[in-house]
Amino acid sequence: MLRQKGGEKASRECPECHSKEIWKCGFRKTRKSRVQRYICKDCGYRFSGSSVLSMKSYHSGGRQVCAYETKVAKNLTEVETRTKKALRESTNNTKSLVFQFAWCMKKQGYAEGTIETYVIILKVLKRRGADLNNPEIVKEVIAKQQTWSKGRQWNVCKAYTLFLKMQGKTWEKPRYKPVEKTPFILTEQEIDSVISACSKQLATFLQVAKETGARRGEIFDITWDDIDFVRKTIRITPEKGSKARVFQMSEKLIAMLHNLPKTQKHRIWVYKTGAHVGRALRKQRKRISHKLANPRLKRIHCHMLRYWKGSIEYAKTKDPLYVQKLLGHKNLKMTLRYIQLVTLPQNEEYVCKTAKTVKEAKELVEAGFEYVTDVDSHKLFRKRKTSYLGSESFHGGPWSSLD
Repeated sequence: MLRQKGGEKASRECPECHSKEIWKCGFRKTRKSRVQRYICKDCGYRFSGSSVLSMKSYHSGGRQVCAYETKVAKNLTEVETRTKKALRESTNNTKSLVFQFAWCMKKQGYAEGTIETYVIILKVLKRRGADLNNPEIVKEVIAKQQTWSKGRQWNVCKAYTLFLKMQGKTWEKPRYKPVEKTPFILTEQEIDSVISACSKQLATFLQVAKETGARRGEIFDITWDDIDFVRKTIRITPEKGSKARVFQMSEKLIAMLHNLPKTQKHRIWVYKTGAHVGRALRKQRKRISHKLANPRLKRIHCHMLRYWKGSIEYAKTKDPLYVQKLLGHKNLKMTLRYIQLVTLPQNEEYVCKTAKTVKEAKELVEAGFEYVTDVDSHKLFRKRKTSYLGSESFHGGPWSSLD
């Protein structure tokens, strides 16, 4: 990292995570000035400050201008003024509609993450040239987005349908349907390498996601009151109609939580919203992927850890009801999406045990061993050696469940 004057600390705060740990990081050159650059020590976000050298102002120096040029310039100025005024009124009208839409969703009790996502969708449509008051133009804009997947187009249509509904309007919704795909999942070693290379706040956030399999919003809502360092448990407050859970914490997670500064009374995270966590991860994963020369790390996101947790738990227990309770799903159909992810090759190595008495045989069966045969009045049992997504270890199972 480049630092000015031997690592001079800047008197600013990060616009991404609002951290005070900001360092000067060189200059960005423009045509007429140099702009100070800063970098956040916590989330790695880089941003610019105000110009260091002001641009020079140029004057006419008493030059005479003919009447024709003056008239043309005046007419052009009037046209530009009218155009800018119309554009400004259209922009203000759109902002007003989006604000009213967000407020209606708030009154209807939608989750903050859903409101933020839908507002972003409407803003993207507007930037792509859509008139939010004209459904046909919106259809054209959606159809022209070649880089959007069917699932994204379906989600955009769903957001715009709700926007029209709150205005008392309807439209003929396009027939987009999401294509169900098997999500990409990193190995545990790759996930641990990303966590170890992130900032303290983000690393702790991802470690909680790895051990609990909770949603990003659920983790963001965790407070210090939800953590019991005596019993070594962490309580998850549900969202999206799921169920509350309590998980046992590992010693690693406990140490990471103790290292976080308690700058606020109840809140743990310095991030403003859950979306800021996702942005911080997207910025840091690029740096980590380049540093470790592993392009697969660029694909990590917070929800991937939820898929990973559900997958390894099903690979271990083969119990979909247990995975459903662990992830907090109310519907088993949702849990089946996680169960179908497990396509691990079977390990042909076994652990062999013998039993002489009924008590020993019972203990082996309860431990997951299966009976094979009898040899010299001994009963032989075996159990397949398992490996879950590149690792033989797991931790962070549910300690209990709050119904």
